[in-house]
Amino acid sequence: MMKEMLLYLVVINVVAFVVYGVDKYKAKHGRWRIPEATLLGLAVIGGSIGAWLGMRVWHHKTMHKKFQYGVPLILIAQIALAVAFFQHT
Repeated sequence: MMKEMLLYLVVINVVAFVVYGVDKYKAKHGRWRIPEATLLGLAVIGGSIGAWLGMRVWHHKTMHKKFQYGVPLILIAQIALAVAFFQHT
């Protein structure tokens, strides 16, 4: 179970990172964009590290308040949940 969870987290974070990069590319080239709900949703379902790194590396969504504050808050909440989970196992 632990291996599967770790694999899931690695994959979802890589996906989130790449999706943020793709959306930045699309923004720069005037193409159809990935909805903000999708970008934030990737963070919520476990991709918060990839989303945060994507924001920093691609300089994407860094001025939008819901991303500027939302993604770090999601990351902190997920870290707190992981700590609580591992303390009780």
